[in-house]
Amino acid sequence: MISNSDLLYLLMSRKPWHSLPQPFYNDSEVFDADLRNIWQRDWIFAAPSAELPKTGSYITLEIGTASVILVRGADRVIRAFHNSCRHRGSRICSAHKGTAPKLVCPYHQWTYDLDGKLLWAREMGDDFDPSAHGLGLVHCREVSGMVFICLAEHAPDTRTLEAHAARYLGPHDLANLKIAHQSSIIEQANWKLVLENNRECYHCSGSHPSLCVTFPDDPNLVGADDSTTSNMGRAHVDRCEAAGLPSKYVIDPLERWRFVRIPFLGKGVSYTLDGKAAVAKRVGHVPFDDAGSCLFFHYPNSWNHFLSDHVLTFRVLPVGPQQTQVTTTWLVHKDAEEGRDYDLKRLTEVWINTNDEDRRIVEENQRGINSPAYLPGPYSRAQEGGVNQFVDWYCRTLHTALMGPHQIAAE
Repeated sequence: MISNSDLLYLLMSRKPWHSLPQPFYNDSEVFDADLRNIWQRDWIFAAPSAELPKTGSYITLEIGTASVILVRGADRVIRAFHNSCRHRGSRICSAHKGTAPKLVCPYHQWTYDLDGKLLWAREMGDDFDPSAHGLGLVHCREVSGMVFICLAEHAPDTRTLEAHAARYLGPHDLANLKIAHQSSIIEQANWKLVLENNRECYHCSGSHPSLCVTFPDDPNLVGADDSTTSNMGRAHVDRCEAAGLPSKYVIDPLERWRFVRIPFLGKGVSYTLDGKAAVAKRVGHVPFDDAGSCLFFHYPNSWNHFLSDHVLTFRVLPVGPQQTQVTTTWLVHKDAEEGRDYDLKRLTEVWINTNDEDRRIVEENQRGINSPAYLPGPYSRAQEGGVNQFVDWYCRTLHTALMGPHQIAAE
């Protein structure tokens, strides 16, 4: 296993405003260090709560070697557990999602309630205590209709995030939407390359013809800096704020998350090929159709778009040193009917195209980085501020974890 000192040396060798040294993108031991020091310590976006609509609804997630079950209990609370039976460790749920009245291990039928309590274990003797063998609990929190989990023993404070999410995401009423479509793809690239690609639109005009119909590729709108440095962004924020729709740029002091509302191009109101609304029913209590998109980023694994007519969530999970799962979920008003209020192809085609284009981009990026000729290159200060901000966050977070006990300051 790579030593902390070797990792610190690699971190210190990175030049400011440059990409990372090669091992950070393809080395299996560095990937394992990422899992230990970031993915198993911080909050991870797991799912929109609408993906668990009723009692017994569950999904499973794989975060490296960690398997997690999320399930909605009879009390309507969503909880998360380690997907490992307390008998001999078998995975309890192998399906990605489903509905079950109880959680039953397929190996020896140990049976757990939806709150994790062990209900039944056959022939374990009179001295066996079921209360001592409940499922291992994983920190789980619903934040304005988005469910986050944390694998650490002590989870970071989320109070400030929750307060801002209530203001920025609350008007979209995510908890009362429904899933219209979900896609999941495996990209043959390191998870950091997936995030880096998302954090800039330097590539958009040449790679994303569908997206660029309505999405502005102005780096002052979509980069790391306050969108009000753009005249168009400032006017849009002022208009939304005047209507009671929180829109001003806000970022976590530790730069793990940020919110900002940006406009669409021209008269566009949604991610569609004609710029018109994809769904007839407006979500939540957004005051007008051309509210643009509220962008919510949360490191290490999520970016999200909150529109007036639908919501898009994106979840990134690490599969291997050069494999990443990207799951996209389209959510619409709970009363919207397919075929009447929206056409599924029209709703999804822009981001299905964009996701596939991004998959090809990051896979070619990975292949080039694997070359012995790769050397870290400089970022464009005009176009790639968002990439640099993400990579700086990654380096600081990993450095802090390697230097001693992981302590994330209270927000």
